[in-house]
Amino acid sequence: MTPREIEVIAPNFKRRLSGVTSTIVQLIPEQLKTLPVAALGPGLPASLPHLSWRELPQLWRRPTARSFRIWHARRNVEMLAGVVLRDLLRMPLKLVFTSAAQRRHTGYTRRLLNRMDAIIATSAKSAAFLDLPATIVMHGIDLGRFSPDGPLPSGPAAATIQGRKVVGCSGRIRHQKGTDLFVAAMIALLPRHPDWTAVITGRTTAEHAGYEAELRAAIARAGLEGRILFLGEVDDVAVWFRRFDLYVAPPRNEGFGLTPLEAMASRTPVVASDAGAFSELIVDGVTGRVVPIDDADALAAAIEPYLADDDLRAETAERGLQHVREHFPLAREAAEIRAVYERLWHEG
Repeated sequence: MTPREIEVIAPNFKRRLSGVTSTIVQLIPEQLKTLPVAALGPGLPASLPHLSWRELPQLWRRPTARSFRIWHARRNVEMLAGVVLRDLLRMPLKLVFTSAAQRRHTGYTRRLLNRMDAIIATSAKSAAFLDLPATIVMHGIDLGRFSPDGPLPSGPAAATIQGRKVVGCSGRIRHQKGTDLFVAAMIALLPRHPDWTAVITGRTTAEHAGYEAELRAAIARAGLEGRILFLGEVDDVAVWFRRFDLYVAPPRNEGFGLTPLEAMASRTPVVASDAGAFSELIVDGVTGRVVPIDDADALAAAIEPYLADDDLRAETAERGLQHVREHFPLAREAAEIRAVYERLWHEG
């Protein structure tokens, strides 16, 4: 794809993997089915079409089939770059921003938001924190990658839990993600459910190494070292979602949060805190449970029925699978985002 053909640019100015980066990686291949989209920046797979930094001057020329391009930002720094390119360098661009934040925006962010041509909110919660009109477009997921069908984990870690029922928790190991709440719930529950093992996947950065060490010490004091396992960052989390018999998402703070959808799409029931968009993703009592944030006792109370009742898990898992397939396919998200773009192109 040449720069003249590109109609939508998805900047990604953060090298380290994050939820935003994961969204871009999943969404662009779906968007490419109907739109010439290219990414700009580091930290993205080479398989995605890229606009290189040296090709930026070519954005002064209008795209072949449109009167302007869409610059779709998802972070403040990407909004700022779009404003500079459009308003200072006079490139033919319209600016779109996707907001997942569930907090009052800073004055700096609000000033940037006021310069956008369109705003997308990833949930009703996110939209409620915006002072400007926004189109709600909830994330979808790749139902081909996240499904009940496919390979299961292999290797030493998988062998360790062979034949065991597994309750999983995935995400970076840190206070914000509520890993300690999951560990506390498991310390309370596992002694009563000897056929279950807990598995935690996710990277621990150097600044959070002490936090993990404290969790491991608590696990050791409870005598559960062999039943609450830290696997670190795994190559493919999708295979683990298939392996989990129950998935727990306990964060204290989240932007949107894809993991409950990924678990449900793998036919795995979910218990989650009321962070991010979780209460808009999970039908409480039907496809899983949603509990108050930062409440280890409530988390444990919601988890235990699923540990004790195989039929409840199976029924909940099937309802969750159908719910995600109906409401959260990636194609739906791409189509709704394209509708925002088309509105801008139509308005000129």
